[in-house]
Amino acid sequence: MIDLAASGDTWGIPGPTFLRLYLVATALVVALAVYYRVRPVGDSRDATTGPLGPQQVAYLNGGPRLAVHAAVGGLRSSGAIGVGPDRRLLTTGPTPSGLTPLDQAIHWAAHQRARAGDLPQDQRVREALDQLRAGLEQRGLLRSRAQHGTARRWAGFLFVLLGIGLFRLVSGLFNDRPVGYLMLALIPVLIAALLLRLVPERTRAGRAAVRDIRRQHAHLAPASSPAFATYGAAGAAMGVALYGTASLWALDPGFAEQAEIQRQAASGSGWSSGSSGGTSGDGGGSSCSGGSSCGGGGGCGGGGCGG
Repeated sequence: MIDLAASGDTWGIPGPTFLRLYLVATALVVALAVYYRVRPVGDSRDATTGPLGPQQVAYLNGGPRLAVHAAVGGLRSSGAIGVGPDRRLLTTGPTPSGLTPLDQAIHWAAHQRARAGDLPQDQRVREALDQLRAGLEQRGLLRSRAQHGTARRWAGFLFVLLGIGLFRLVSGLFNDRPVGYLMLALIPVLIAALLLRLVPERTRAGRAAVRDIRRQHAHLAPASSPAFATYGAAGAAMGVALYGTASLWALDPGFAEQAEIQRQAASGSGWSSGSSGGTSGDGGGSSCSGGSSCGGGGGCGGGGCGG
């Protein structure tokens, strides 16, 4: 009799036993996914060392393309670049002093008559953007690609567990086993998998840095009609970094239109991340009440177990 009851369990594992193991495994994976999502990255001592430049702020606020637009805004404000009738960039004077590697790369690209929309694909610009990102990662303001991938990988394991749970659910239904509790457990697993899969590029320190700098430079918002001629190239670049290419249009609408720079505001979002089966058993046609347990192939009262 006992052997026959045991043979009726899905995959040879009693429902309550599977459910307990499944929930323990899920809780462990969720804990690790959360840990790799919130753990400090980089050197926390460097996070507050020195102010952030406009291009660093732009990269934090909107990624590499916004960093390029911030550099373009600064170069345009200083009179270093313009745009020709063919809508290609051009240099309008010698290379200014004090340029960042990204400024130099874009100024060179303008000398080569590149289009503004093609700048992120330029080799020198890409190398400068990589340097910019590496500095932000070192300061703990951005996750490295490896850290970002690790956090997403642990979240991906939740989808594996979700698949196992669904397979068990279907198998239990075909095996005519109670699966109510398992079905309820899969709902929070799905929600956790979807939420934890979305891993932000910026760290908590990075988000805080952008918020603080935006408060300090609220006067650069396009709605405030900032006098960019007064604030200079650094102010123009910071305006684009914080408030998007709408600031570049406010700075020089003719240049922005000719260079085919889309008017958009930086959103500040940054980038383009159950009940258990109790102690009751299932099977055999017998029922369990309250928190008592049944051995062998006992069944769960009412809602069903883990298949």
